[in-house]
Amino acid sequence: MTQIQTAPSPADARPWPSRVSAWYVAILLMLANTLAFVDRQAMALLVQPIKQDLMISDTAISLLYGLSFTLFYVAVGIPIARLADRSNRRNIIAASILVWSLATSACGLMRSFFGLFVARVAVGAGEGGLTPAAYSMLSDYFPKEKLPAAMGVYQIGLYLGGASALMIGGLISVVIPPSSTVIVPLLGAMKGWHIVFLLLGLPGVLLSALMLTVREPLRRGVPVEQESVPLRQFFAHIARQKGAYIGIALGFALMILVGNGSSVWIPAFFQREFGWTTAQVGSNYGPVVFICGTLGALTGGFVASKLRGSGRPDASLRASLFGFCALVPITIAFPLMPTATGALVMIGLMNFFAGFNFGGGLATLLEMTPNRMRALVSAFYMLTINLIGAALGPTAIALCTDFWFADPQRLPEAISLVSGIASPLSVLALWIGMRSYRAQAGLREAAAI
Repeated sequence: MTQIQTAPSPADARPWPSRVSAWYVAILLMLANTLAFVDRQAMALLVQPIKQDLMISDTAISLLYGLSFTLFYVAVGIPIARLADRSNRRNIIAASILVWSLATSACGLMRSFFGLFVARVAVGAGEGGLTPAAYSMLSDYFPKEKLPAAMGVYQIGLYLGGASALMIGGLISVVIPPSSTVIVPLLGAMKGWHIVFLLLGLPGVLLSALMLTVREPLRRGVPVEQESVPLRQFFAHIARQKGAYIGIALGFALMILVGNGSSVWIPAFFQREFGWTTAQVGSNYGPVVFICGTLGALTGGFVASKLRGSGRPDASLRASLFGFCALVPITIAFPLMPTATGALVMIGLMNFFAGFNFGGGLATLLEMTPNRMRALVSAFYMLTINLIGAALGPTAIALCTDFWFADPQRLPEAISLVSGIASPLSVLALWIGMRSYRAQAGLREAAAI
């Protein structure tokens, strides 16, 4: 069976970018990821006022958060990934940031479910260009033993963005309650939640310009004359290691189904179950997301790097599998806690172990993949986790409240039910992927002898 060979390139003999420039890029990409998740989590914080103002159901809210975002995220992800595998990734990222930031501000101008849905589609279209290009760029700025730590830093953006949206949105709601009406010059009467969206989209314009200070890195392991890999060759490569690719992608998709689905409804959970205001959710839940998620992402990334340094080829997946197992009881139990404090403690643990998984596990996909396929593999990975995790997670919980329990107040049981099914399945899928990866690694080592 023919194996894909990556012929040595002159770039391979050159030193890696300096530590300063590499970490500068990692931090900028982390900030981009932060803004992406600010835009996503803002919708979760504003579930109750949007639902009341537009007079829509939990299921309709879940479509605004998940399906609308995923439609164009998925549609543009593959074409942009193909572009990123053969062109300037820095420019793709800068343009993506600008598009989704303007679309986020546009959410603040919408007065109907359909208008907000369309604006959310545009947000997804912009964000679809970030992750494949960012993963590919990081793999050319960091050697493989440092890549899990860099990926962990990148994933901090998920928690920093989520926490920022909660805390900033909470602070704004103290001054301008989300359901209040405010007269804005040139724009007329607006609800408080409209203003939150308008303001949150503005920082991305600045970051888009700042990305232009980044230098496009040399591609490693790629002949200079090779522009792109034919799709036939790409699918042949995936087929040879399908157990590892499918197991890892499906495991993370199911874990994200639980994490993303829960995070959408946690603000509403505190409001419905414990009577918290939007400001209380932001001030109490926001810091928990940031502190625990960030610690988890940093810890997981550096633990995976250390394990890899000790000679374990599956180090990244070992770290992730540990985090997956820890999440099973936590995700089932947190919605059923009798007090808000108890729920917050469990949510903190959930964010820590969810963050612990990201830096190590995602790096494995890049290690398995030739350079000119990395953005495309990342795009297919993002397609999988977004279709299963981002789109189905919030909707599965909403369908339980609207149809299974037929009572929005049964939200805690709905979250626990979905987690009880998906969390154990995520462990099983990742375990299968890790076994396949070990077998493939053994074959590669035997062939090298």
